[in-house]
Amino acid sequence: MNEALLRSLTPGVLGILVRRGADFAAAEDAVQEALIEAVRVWPDERPRDPKGWLVTVAWRRFLDATRAETARRRREDLADEEPAPGPVPAVDDTLQLYFLCAHPSLTPSSAVALTLRAVGGLTTRQIARAYLVPEATMAQRISRAKRTVSGVAFDQPGDVATVLRVLYLVFNEGYSGDVDLAAEAIRITRQLAAAIDHPEVAGLLALMLLHHARRATRTAPDGSLVPLAEQDRGRWDTAAITEGVGILQAALARDRLGEFQAQAAIAALHADAPTAGETDWVQIVEWYDELTGLTDSPVVRLNRAVAVGEADGPRAGLRELAALSDTLPRHTAVAAYLHERDGDLPKAARLYAEAAHKAPTLAERDHLTRQAARLNAGL
Repeated sequence: MNEALLRSLTPGVLGILVRRGADFAAAEDAVQEALIEAVRVWPDERPRDPKGWLVTVAWRRFLDATRAETARRRREDLADEEPAPGPVPAVDDTLQLYFLCAHPSLTPSSAVALTLRAVGGLTTRQIARAYLVPEATMAQRISRAKRTVSGVAFDQPGDVATVLRVLYLVFNEGYSGDVDLAAEAIRITRQLAAAIDHPEVAGLLALMLLHHARRATRTAPDGSLVPLAEQDRGRWDTAAITEGVGILQAALARDRLGEFQAQAAIAALHADAPTAGETDWVQIVEWYDELTGLTDSPVVRLNRAVAVGEADGPRAGLRELAALSDTLPRHTAVAAYLHERDGDLPKAARLYAEAAHKAPTLAERDHLTRQAARLNAGL
């Protein structure tokens, strides 16, 4: 069974049902039933027009459900409206689905789940496993999201920034369970880039590719984190880097800078350095200045402090850090690193231990604990 084909066809099939007047929630349920039927039937009898087959089956499932729930006149009207069998119009509704799934009334977690289900073509079980939650919990989350967007006009203008934020959240989930969410985010973002000509969409795709290129080197065989400076750059995915840089350069040439393009430019500078010592930190600081102007994010300022520490020395980085709230995530870990580079090893060891207690993940906690132990062993 070609699951990739089914996933690629899902947004278009769903879009056709919604454009025909089907309620989003009911249409999405009908499409899922059609996909289940395809899994059952296609291995023995593959249709000549897979998309047309899915549309026909999904529409019939929708009509069956509607007949069970609405008045006789409405049932008859819908039955009369069923299109005659034949080729399906080549209309790409994927873009509208992105905007619908990233509706501003949805919470980020609900928007991500709905995007993975309706646009990504994943099952509820796959999404639940990826997020390490019970299937029933994820089903409720998706159902609430579908009810929220059911009354939204399909042709209502969407917010590209919201769509990109949702896809960025999907990418940052990384890998867990049987679904590689980082790879899934790249796949869906490619679809979006093909559907809309927007430099920030290209910027996000470039950023994902450049980060994903380093994935194989981020952890050691025992699962421990490997810092960027210690990663084996010979194992980075050069094809992904080349593609990401090419996409980024084309986007930057349009002179409509956005935050994802700026982040991708920073990632590209890291990818371009043959060794950690040859990293162009001065230019990275300049890009962080651009990014700060675009977002004014405290997290961006925290990362900028690290870059300043590399470009102008650890004390310059510590001065930048002193202007930021120590409640920021990873603030203590950054302070520990800069104090170590400045030669204050006792303070750095204490801060590494303190940062380990605040670490958001087990892998990060173990890494910081090892850093503290390494410094304490040398004192």
